[in-house]
Amino acid sequence: MTKMNVVEISKPGGPEVLVPATRDIPEVGHGDILIKVIAAGVNRPDALQRAGAYDPPKGASDLPGLECSGTVAAVGAGVTRWAVGDEVCALLPGGGYAEYVTTPADHALPVPKGLDMVQAAALCETYYTVYSNVFMRGGLKAGEVFLVHGGSSGIGTTAIQLAAKAGARVFATAGSAEKCAKCVELGAERAINYREEDFVEVMKAETDGKGIDVILDMVGGDYIPRNVKAMALGGRLVQIAFLGGPKAELNFAQVMVKRLTITGSTLRPQSDEAKAAIARELEENIWPMLADGTIAPVMDSTFPLAEAAAAHTKMETSKHIGKIVLVV
Repeated sequence: MTKMNVVEISKPGGPEVLVPATRDIPEVGHGDILIKVIAAGVNRPDALQRAGAYDPPKGASDLPGLECSGTVAAVGAGVTRWAVGDEVCALLPGGGYAEYVTTPADHALPVPKGLDMVQAAALCETYYTVYSNVFMRGGLKAGEVFLVHGGSSGIGTTAIQLAAKAGARVFATAGSAEKCAKCVELGAERAINYREEDFVEVMKAETDGKGIDVILDMVGGDYIPRNVKAMALGGRLVQIAFLGGPKAELNFAQVMVKRLTITGSTLRPQSDEAKAAIARELEENIWPMLADGTIAPVMDSTFPLAEAAAAHTKMETSKHIGKIVLVV
């Protein structure tokens, strides 16, 4: 068998442009592994790519899909860690909406004990993003105040759990009573319904006027100046997406007076070495907590691979809580 089933982007547009197709199984290169995909995570960058707003990096597959779980089907030259048949979950440069995908061997991790393959498919994109931004960039420490916007998303549900286990005071924003309740269940001290309350005022009251030490924000737009207003002295704002737009008017006097750090990152364009470094930190610090059940991915729903369009439609309604996964 040299052909595989995939879902490709027929042209830039809405979910309906995701169509089943067949392609050649990719060749495995030096330092890479070929994975027989069992399940693939669905993420916001997939929707951006589908809409024509996020080109894959040079050399990456044009198929969407940035994370998967599966079994190793072949190993490239120079790969010593993995053998054919090993169960892995992996961060991908693209190509996850398929029966087979290649990725650098150093971007794969063992499936944590106790997790099934659907749960494992929901780990890498989210955990790499949260860990690298909240801890490696944001430097969150025990006792600090942490706020995540979009607390019921895959990113949000992961950030709440990891920050709470790190000993931070955790807060989240979400858009419904049900989503707020889920945030509290996962470890948030308080969840703020942004449709009814102003997070700036709530956080001022919750911290006796001190403010927030680390904010993880995927909204952007008019949240950016409000984030700055809500931050404590020496606070760190970490920007990872712009659901509300990438531009804002900001009074930098507040940044200077409060000695704030404004930073951010996107995962996909980073070097293979940078991603491998995140993988090592995850395996050492976070994978044991997944294996012993201390933390777990929050799962919303699954769809067959051929129904990727329906999965995207669901994600874009923002009614989901946690992760949406395609089962191959």
